Amino acid sequence: LTRQEYFLTVMDAMMDADKHVIGSITGRLPVDDDSKMIRNITDNIEKLVHHGVKVKYLIPKFPDRLRVGHIYSKAGAEIRYGSCLMVQDIRYIVVDHKLVVIGIPESTGNREATKKGYRIPSEGLAGMIEENFLKCWEESTGYEAYVREVIKETGASPKQLAREIHIDEKELERVAAQ
Repeated sequence: LTRQEYFLTVMDAMMDADKHVIGSITGRLPVDDDSKMIRNITDNIEKLVHHGVKVKYLIPKFPDRLRVGHIYSKAGAEIRYGSCLMVQDIRYIVVDHKLVVIGIPESTGNREATKKGYRIPSEGLAGMIEENFLKCWEESTGYEAYVREVIKETGASPKQLAREIHIDEKELERVAAQ
């Protein structure tokens, strides 16, 4: 799948979910056409959660990834930030223990854009990926805890961080105060 086809396949696979969608995404700030894709995925998350589907995403533990985590968590997804190897260079979703959509960059690196994708209907592969996902999930930091960690580690005020990562300042103040 090309990049465009990959994202369309992700959205299509998400809409077929009955119980859960789990995944690992880059969480990079959207640029150009990616902004529209992020809005479409966010709309899908809202619809899924409204129908009782659990949506969970792992994002690499980098402060510049807070914006996408914020957007997805506001849509109803559970977000955690991790350092596990599979979070660093493999992008995927698993839908209802049976369908896997994998995205890969053209070259190695956690800052490389997803350029290709594969749709694989396989309960076995889904099970293997889910097992790794759950292990990494347990070791990872939730969205709000990670916001507080970034504020503490950087010494940035919620106002400064809000400007930097384009999140509402009042939202960051609320999270920081907890």
